[in-house]
Amino acid sequence: MKKVRFINMDPESVRFMAREINILRKLDHPNVMKLEGIVTSRMSRSLYLVFEYIEHDLAGLAATPGIDFIEAQIKCYMQQLFRGLEHCHSRGVLHRDIKGANLLIDDNGVLKIADFGLATFFQPDLKQPLTSRVVTLWYRAPELLLGATEYGVAIDLWSSGCILAELFAGKPIMPGRTEVEQMHKIFKLCGSPSEEYWQKTELPHASSFKPQKPYKCRIAATFKNFPQSALSLVDKLLAMEPENRGSVASALRAQFFTTEPLPCDPASLPKYPPSKELDIKRRDDEARRKKAEAVKGRRPKSVRRRSRDFKEVPTPEGSDTNADSTRNRGSFRAQMSQAANTSREKRDKASNEDPASGYAPRKTKIQYSGPMVPPGGNIEDILKEHVRQIQQVIRKARLDK
Repeated sequence: MKKVRFINMDPESVRFMAREINILRKLDHPNVMKLEGIVTSRMSRSLYLVFEYIEHDLAGLAATPGIDFIEAQIKCYMQQLFRGLEHCHSRGVLHRDIKGANLLIDDNGVLKIADFGLATFFQPDLKQPLTSRVVTLWYRAPELLLGATEYGVAIDLWSSGCILAELFAGKPIMPGRTEVEQMHKIFKLCGSPSEEYWQKTELPHASSFKPQKPYKCRIAATFKNFPQSALSLVDKLLAMEPENRGSVASALRAQFFTTEPLPCDPASLPKYPPSKELDIKRRDDEARRKKAEAVKGRRPKSVRRRSRDFKEVPTPEGSDTNADSTRNRGSFRAQMSQAANTSREKRDKASNEDPASGYAPRKTKIQYSGPMVPPGGNIEDILKEHVRQIQQVIRKARLDK
């Protein structure tokens, strides 16, 4: 079930919810998630969209250790993706968020396009302003990064090209962290658009992203280990200029799907334990947590024991008063003053004085440990200050004598 968010019954939130439900009701295809029903809750004023349960998503399977897709299997998944997209586009629907986590796969190997939260209706022959803030960053077409508000099926084709290359490469091909970095990765892999493209598009962010010198396309060099038919399709789908990407129908007719090995039957695909992108993230987070705990436990013993060693050093030996002071953790000045008084008392009673210090028996020298090391404190500076203050007490004791 998918919980639909209502933000104080905001009209915009309600409009998005209504659009998603309307889109789902218009779609009916084996490779598209079907809306089974709608459940409402009077108590929480929430709305739930009910779908069939699917065991896997493509991102989760691809990231699972020990799972390697063979070429026929990749062709099977991509063929189902394009068939589902063809149905959406023929019904005037742009998905606008094609990525591995939104491609669900059941135990029979059937792929279904899911999550139409960013989807919208479009008319190919009618120019209509749309938002450019769609599609997950790694799969976002360059025209969207440049701020385009008039676009069509080409943005879904770009995302599909990223998925195809990712399945063969075994990892995301352009994992940018920011829009600027993403655009730079696109230029380095796919080359920069022609000068004519820059002049005719007049996109809002063109001046910010246009490189000082043109980049050459390096798709063939980067993916030289891909099968030639796959490389040709990736090159077409990742064309910098949207009109050069073709259509879903042309992608289905590509040589990629007609050369050996042919796409396998979904029913013949291996059976996997349930695996979704969320499961992979939880597993990775748990691994990072355990690694951090292990590193924390391997800190040098001297560092871990230092504060404890300081706490265990007694204040002037044989003094009940100072024992109480140690337990109560009095102020530094009070403890130093108390140490000086104790030393004077012992000096008066001592029969033999220490010639080096001249104020206390050798066996009862003051062993004040000084202040505890504060978090982030410099231990060398603390020790120097400690010595300075002890010397000050010694000088004061001599003057009193």
